[in-house]
Amino acid sequence: MLVLVFLIGLSACFYVYYKVKGVRAKPSLAKEICSAKSSMALGSLVLFYGLNQMILFHSVLTLVIGGIFIVIGAGSAWAGYKAFRHYNPLHAKEAERDHA
Repeated sequence: MLVLVFLIGLSACFYVYYKVKGVRAKPSLAKEICSAKSSMALGSLVLFYGLNQMILFHSVLTLVIGGIFIVIGAGSAWAGYKAFRHYNPLHAKEAERDHA
């Protein structure tokens, strides 16, 4: 499916973008937020890739491996989301303190 290929490419672009942004970030909380976002992007890339493989090929082995990719990708995206939710308020407080 062309939509999944587009989402895989978009996820890869976001992953590279947030990895580079995280390396270039100065404060440690900004690095953690970029790391969490890149984890979400990589998780979605793996999830979409597994889903794409399950749709394209219908062998038992492909379905099992695609299912494993979906579970791992969803777990990585969920862990990245949890990390983002943890670090985002701390980063907002730090930014507010720096501007005051």
